[in-house]
Amino acid sequence: GDILCMYNAGAYAMAMASNYNSRRRPAEVALMDGQVKLIRRRESLEDILSTVIKL
Repeated sequence: GDILCMYNAGAYAMAMASNYNSRRRPAEVALMDGQVKLIRRRESLEDILSTVIKL
């Protein structure tokens, strides 16, 4: 498949990412030894909801 790389993503990178409007954070990959490696999986809705405490 194709590879899309966004350099200098600023506030859209994981360090500044948020879940505004329940948007899930994307997966992250790294290019190591000429191969693309998944270093963080995409966040699921279950991940977001897992921090909510039922009242």
